[in-house]
Amino acid sequence: MEMTASGMEKFAHLVDKLHRSVALCESLRQEKSHLEAGLREAQLELAAEKTEKEILLSQTEALLKDREAIRLKVENMMDTITMLEIEADSVKK
Repeated sequence: MEMTASGMEKFAHLVDKLHRSVALCESLRQEKSHLEAGLREAQLELAAEKTEKEILLSQTEALLKDREAIRLKVENMMDTITMLEIEADSVKK
């Protein structure tokens, strides 16, 4: 009878381990699912940020082109003013 009790204790211990293993697997599945959802959300945010970055880069390039065009116009205006001042000085003499 002692063998049977010892065998039952071992069996009960194995059943307990099995239940804990099943509970651990379920917990890990839930954690994996949660992490995958977080990953998907992070990927969507990253894609949105990438799009925003591309838009901002495009706007920056356009502003730099506009700045260069304005700089050239101002230089031309300054050259024109200089020429007019030279002409005005020569007329006064």
